[in-house]
Amino acid sequence: QVQLVESGGGLVQPGGSLKLSCVASGSVFTTYDMGWYRQVPGKQREMVARVTRKGTTDYADSIKGRFTISSDKARNAVYLQMNMLQPEDTSLYYCNLYQLSPVGKEFDFWGQGTQVTVSS
Repeated sequence: QVQLVESGGGLVQPGGSLKLSCVASGSVFTTYDMGWYRQVPGKQREMVARVTRKGTTDYADSIKGRFTISSDKARNAVYLQMNMLQPEDTSLYYCNLYQLSPVGKEFDFWGQGTQVTVSS
């Protein structure tokens, strides 16, 4: 089992910055995808940014150029630096880890969510 602990959410003014952190513990395998998703009431959960097991980085079009995802594989951690935050970025942000075991079984884990609110 994998546990994901998130931190860094809060209230900021438009144009401000926040940095989200997510640290995984437990049965984390060697290779995995890890990233951030967000969801607001009445909307589908959407991918914000992720680092894949193939070494690629994916970003949602809405945040390209403003958010940067980074990882620390030694600590099984990912970070999301969010700059130039806008009210539209207000959401509950979830950390996600997806992995395949050495025998090909899929595992998908989610954090509890951390709230980001952008308001003047």
